Amino acid sequence: MSNPRQRTIIKVFRKYSNSLGPDALDLLEQILDVHEIAEEDIESSIEALAKEYNKQDDASMKVSIEVLQRVYESLQEQGQGADTEVERIDPESHLYFVDAFEMPSWHWSVERGTFERAQNLPTMSGSAESRVSSVRDRLNVIKQCVLRNEHFAPSTLPSRDRDRLVTLRSTKQLLGRAGERFLLLGMLTRSKEGKLCLEDADGSVELDFSTLDEPGDGFFTEGSFALVEGEYTVDATLQIIAVGQPPCESRYTARSIYGHIDFLGKGSTSLLEDNTLSAKVREDLPDLHFFFLSDVWLDHPRTLPGLRKMFDNCVENDFVPKVLVMCGNFTSRSISNGNARDIQRYQENFDTLADLISSYPRITRTTHFVFVPGPMDVALNSTLPRRPILSSFVTRLKTKIPNVHFGTNPCRIKFFDQEIVVFRDDSMSKMLRNVVGVGVKPDVSSDDLKRFLVQSILDQAHLSPLTINIQPVLSDYDHSLRLYPLPTALVLADKYDKYKITYTGCHVFNPGSFVGSSFVFSTYKPAEMNSEECVLDADSDE
Repeated sequence: MSNPRQRTIIKVFRKYSNSLGPDALDLLEQILDVHEIAEEDIESSIEALAKEYNKQDDASMKVSIEVLQRVYESLQEQGQGADTEVERIDPESHLYFVDAFEMPSWHWSVERGTFERAQNLPTMSGSAESRVSSVRDRLNVIKQCVLRNEHFAPSTLPSRDRDRLVTLRSTKQLLGRAGERFLLLGMLTRSKEGKLCLEDADGSVELDFSTLDEPGDGFFTEGSFALVEGEYTVDATLQIIAVGQPPCESRYTARSIYGHIDFLGKGSTSLLEDNTLSAKVREDLPDLHFFFLSDVWLDHPRTLPGLRKMFDNCVENDFVPKVLVMCGNFTSRSISNGNARDIQRYQENFDTLADLISSYPRITRTTHFVFVPGPMDVALNSTLPRRPILSSFVTRLKTKIPNVHFGTNPCRIKFFDQEIVVFRDDSMSKMLRNVVGVGVKPDVSSDDLKRFLVQSILDQAHLSPLTINIQPVLSDYDHSLRLYPLPTALVLADKYDKYKITYTGCHVFNPGSFVGSSFVFSTYKPAEMNSEECVLDADSDE
């Protein structure tokens, strides 16, 4: 029988879906003996080794002696070089703008228990197989987070808490077991008869919400995944007792396991490197800011004066942003069915904006401008992810502004160790329209709705947790909507009221519509990983 120290080692590596052979176990015990690790520090020491092991490209589920030895030697070298002097950083060399169509595609491999790079070249049309695999990937990403959660992950050590662990079941385990209670994880969908069902990789079961008083926090929409507890009946339905969102996994936890995977295509970094870069940003760039604007209606008579006022304040107060993101809609009314004059006016508005920005040489020299299309803007496609604004409309912007980027919707900004996702959609109204089951908790406030929206999108690890008949998505590019690992910040640009909420370490904010009774936008400070609302009085000359 294994001793307590061995059980601790096995428990830690099992947490990361790894198994240990006798040789690997002996090596780990030798490492503990060499460094005379105290009993109370064994778990944290092994945890550090397990995290670094799983960041290696050639890491396997069964721990390899060679890889483990290499990780151990690398950690020793890092410890010896920790006191080396840190050079001052250049923000330009650590700033990347990530196009949704250029992000590498990573699929979850059930056999290997990790992500694998997709081999097939993606297409705009997709295929029946890619539509199925995109949904299956969403389920597998959420499921592996659930199974790692402390309420679901079994411990190898005897514990009084063991009896309180929850066991996740599959729909195939329901057959012939009427009267028993089950906990299932699956997608909320409609059957051919229009009845609400829960579907997982093995099948589906019809849901009966008649006995449920109220759901858990969040929005439960058709196409979202839910943890459902209920009693299986002789009518082959699941009588719901409780329903909740799957638990969200922090960015730190996900990066500690999958830090070796380059999800953005801009190079992967280890947690140690992330911590070093984060410290550099705090020390060297405490006053650096990003600006985020939404609903910049260029056809509105007050928009350009508002932008001029904002630029004047930036120059006068020496508060020039490093990045300025403008999200659509860039028109206050749709021009999809407009005439030739509407199209011409749309282009002229962008030309006027280019002239305005170029009249501030200090800003155009140092600031990166990012334009993200909204639902009513003219792009090549209307499905998610959306292509950038058609280049024929923004020729003057490209000519007059040296650092201009026409982003997809969504797009991402990688800045040192931080990842900022920018998404322009009317998410609140779309989610509320498609709530299923017993609906939203009664008597919820506006603040509750904002919290539910943020929680639902982050718990679902996806920007659009809806079925494709509600929100069409290019299946080969569904990974660009994935929120795993959680980003550092998420900009949910929405026509709904502005807000900011930090959930599971991810800072989420909506800058609100730029034009209103005043001019409103948000500033994000990377050094603090926090945003602030900025308001310019429309009637003041200050």
